[in-house]
Amino acid sequence: MKKIIAFASAAVLGLGVAACDGANEEAAEDAAEEMEEAVEEAADAMEDAGEITEAEADAMVDEAEAAGEAMEDAGEAMDEAK
Repeated sequence: MKKIIAFASAAVLGLGVAACDGANEEAAEDAAEEMEEAVEEAADAMEDAGEITEAEADAMVDEAEAAGEAMEDAGEAMDEAK
């Protein structure tokens, strides 16, 4: 029984370490989230003001999300290159 507990504890610790993001990835993720939120707010405001359609607002948000993912991928690549 003790072996199972020890193995399970080691596995959980290993998964926890593997799940940690590096510094560059964390920074890129934070920046991406802020950018995505800002674009979404701007798109909503423009849609509410009648400047753009709902489809155009959705397209803006989709593009921001794609750019955010690219930023996160770049941060992750920088961390892996270390």
